[in-house]
Amino acid sequence: MPRKGENIYKRKDGRWEARYIKSIGANGRARYGSCYGRTYSEAKGKAEQMKANLLTGYSPIRTSADKRRFDSFCDEWLRMMKNNVKPSTYAQYTAVLENYIRPQLGSYLPLDISSKTVDEFKEELLAESNLAPKTTKDILVIFRSILKYTAKQFPGGFPSVDISYPKQFRKETRILSIEEQQRFMAYLTHSMDPCRFGILLALLTGLRIGELCALRWGNISLSNGTLQVTATVQRLPNQSGSTKTKVVIGVPKSEMSARTIPLSDFVVQLCRQIGPGCSFDFVLTGTEHCMEPRTLQYRLKKYTQECGLDGVHFHTLRHTFATRCVEVGFEIKSLSEILGHANTSITMDLYVHSSMELKRKNMEKLSEIF
Repeated sequence: MPRKGENIYKRKDGRWEARYIKSIGANGRARYGSCYGRTYSEAKGKAEQMKANLLTGYSPIRTSADKRRFDSFCDEWLRMMKNNVKPSTYAQYTAVLENYIRPQLGSYLPLDISSKTVDEFKEELLAESNLAPKTTKDILVIFRSILKYTAKQFPGGFPSVDISYPKQFRKETRILSIEEQQRFMAYLTHSMDPCRFGILLALLTGLRIGELCALRWGNISLSNGTLQVTATVQRLPNQSGSTKTKVVIGVPKSEMSARTIPLSDFVVQLCRQIGPGCSFDFVLTGTEHCMEPRTLQYRLKKYTQECGLDGVHFHTLRHTFATRCVEVGFEIKSLSEILGHANTSITMDLYVHSSMELKRKNMEKLSEIF
């Protein structure tokens, strides 16, 4: 039952419908419009806004798009993006749509999506789905892109929707200390096999896990002392709507990720020690078959546990490499290019971690002027 005088009902689909008078006909009969919301207060707020719009003379042009649900615009946006992004990005978009956006907002009419609707969606992702702020922000960024596409389908005007992103708290990144790195390197070089060599190579060059899995011996030039990053390995959905996945060798993460890394004499000697194979063989396996990232992660976990190291993930190796480079005075622009970053700010903000030893040395420099 509606509350007295408010003409607001709860529908069978769970949404609330608030009706308001759009106009009075010549026969004196009222013409009604409806607003929808996930809560009573949301539907009521939309109806009050529409009443205010009528008083101020605002009246958007109604089109056939008004009757289409938001999920139909999601489908159109996804089809449009398919040929404009990499398969891995398309798979991410599809997963976000199917798991979060479509179930929560797909049944809405686009004009019924308000800032409050998005705020409630955000809180549900954080509280009920227990997603991290960074993951929630990524979902909202995709939603914003879809909403921007949707707004273009309404030539008569589309209401402004404010999207506030959750505040992110930067977590302390795990970095191997010099002692831990030396211990781990000694472990890897003892009875070294292709997989242990590959992990050691990543620790000494900053390679990403997918880049290492895609690395072939033909990408390494011992005469020039260089390593070329030309591909990456990922596990992606086999087809739309399928739960099956497949390993795909594709282009690197970004244009800057395709790069040439100079190798130190120590790394070149390690390469000679392991014995370069055929140029088409993958470094991690020594065969024409690549190792997938998931298997490499399992191997790394096993090795670090045996070495007495806790909390080490593959990206820890990349962060550790960047930190060691800063500690020995690497020029940031060079480090950024070796890591395959688009600009130096990414390197400084995400990958440069000053150790306590380096901080202490810098503090000691102050004593020289007193």
